[in-house]
Amino acid sequence: MPIENDIKQTTSFRSSYQRMIVNLMYTNGWLCDEQMHLLKPYGLTIQQYNVLRILRGQYPNPVKVADITERMLDKMSNASRLVDKLLAKELAQRTECPNDRRAVDVVITDKGLELLKILDQHQSQWENRFHNLSEAEADELNHLLDKLRGSV
Repeated sequence: MPIENDIKQTTSFRSSYQRMIVNLMYTNGWLCDEQMHLLKPYGLTIQQYNVLRILRGQYPNPVKVADITERMLDKMSNASRLVDKLLAKELAQRTECPNDRRAVDVVITDKGLELLKILDQHQSQWENRFHNLSEAEADELNHLLDKLRGSV
């Protein structure tokens, strides 16, 4: 179904570029909504899930909050606040940085790793929904998105 039907637009877009922008924004919202539904039963937000995955990627090494901020998908999120939420859920723990006592290191806990194992299974099933694109089409879309951001 074209974007025009999804947003119930009866007039044409001003240009293909305007259509692309609206389509990307709408699709992002759709993806985020779908991801939220997957995470909600586990009491996680998309941003918290992103931080957990960053922590797992560095495990067993701790990560500074500033490094988490640099790697986050949502640059508008407050990494310190997200880490505090994960600490309260016992999914991460804070340790004192041996080199800089003002800096805070964060590491994922065993509980956080176990939760991600469960979520990985759900995530894999969720990602299967996107197999309506061939692998070549997915590669091309990735290339085009990278090109759009100037990352090629």
